[in-house]
Amino acid sequence: MRILLFTGKGGVGKSTVAAGTAALAASQGLKTLVLSTDAAHSLADAFGAVVGSDPTEVADGLFVQQVDAQLRFEQSWAEIQGYLLSVLDVAGVDRVAAEELTVIPGAEEVLALLELRLHAVSGTWDVIVVDCAPTAETLRLLALPEALGWYMERVLPMERRVIKALKPVLTRAAGVPMPGDSVFDAIERLHAELDQVHALLAGPDASVRLVLTPETVVLAEARRSYTSLSLFGYRVDGVVANRIFPADDADDWRAGWVMAQDAVLAQVDQSFAGLPIWRSEYRAHEPVGVAALTTLAAEVYAGSDPLAAPTGHGPYGVDRTTDGAVLRLSLPFVTRAEVGLARNGDELVVTVGSYRRLLTLPAGLARLRVAGARVEAGELRVRFTDPAEEKAREKVT
Repeated sequence: MRILLFTGKGGVGKSTVAAGTAALAASQGLKTLVLSTDAAHSLADAFGAVVGSDPTEVADGLFVQQVDAQLRFEQSWAEIQGYLLSVLDVAGVDRVAAEELTVIPGAEEVLALLELRLHAVSGTWDVIVVDCAPTAETLRLLALPEALGWYMERVLPMERRVIKALKPVLTRAAGVPMPGDSVFDAIERLHAELDQVHALLAGPDASVRLVLTPETVVLAEARRSYTSLSLFGYRVDGVVANRIFPADDADDWRAGWVMAQDAVLAQVDQSFAGLPIWRSEYRAHEPVGVAALTTLAAEVYAGSDPLAAPTGHGPYGVDRTTDGAVLRLSLPFVTRAEVGLARNGDELVVTVGSYRRLLTLPAGLARLRVAGARVEAGELRVRFTDPAEEKAREKVT
């Protein structure tokens, strides 16, 4: 099964490109589902069809879904919300206001990812295409499973033990009810499901595709997105440059736009060298409907396989050496000065700009010492050595 995620700055046409790619896949006889993690659903508009909260068939083998966030919220968050409501009730907060306060920010996007997990494990689909939220929201969303994992492994077990042992005392002292096992179980279940999502999306059959328009500001954001997605272990397998002005028969006004876009497109080619870069010309009419979307995608991919598995090693890997190992983490467009690196027990803390990733080191690396790090050819390379072997060499010399 192939999973493709499309993201980009708001307004670049990512929903149209995602819908077109799904339509093209279905036209090749593959059972295809396209769904959105964007709260502002626009897939129904792109297909010109009525789409429900369950997969709706809009053409042979092509299904579209706009996730019912309220239903999924009740299924995945009900126990946690119930506890939070009891706390706010003791504090005297109005019930309606309390329900608003207990809805987590970005809940719709998170629940759409859980829906993706259900579809992926069902074995029903050959292809799943995900129309993601605009870039910043997508990056926060894809960083969530790992961030929650740190809390689950470090904080929750201790918190659960303390509350279980001191619940009567804490309840009297704090004046509010303490969470019970059902609340902790719900949090653990949510974490397990999100962990599966991360494993799916960072796996060899999934990749992210960046959609941009030939504008300097949009390109800058796409470059940052490439860096951040790589930091969190997600593979970017290509770029779609959308809404390019055709050069033929251009008047002076359009000729100026063509020249400006050509300059940015040259930077796109340089920035994403080594990745497929597909181009889509600006159309006189917006492509709406299965037929128009299929035609658009066929022209964009121009005979190449839009579902080809990504090649090369992933953004994260470990190479063994004679005296230890080298950890590789893809960080395109980043210099050594922009990378913060720290060791905390069995974790490697990598910071790039406003994003931070806590990499839990595998057992084979956790016992080794960090001997150095450098950024080379778009990769952070951290060298680990074995202290025992170092001592043995020192004795020999």
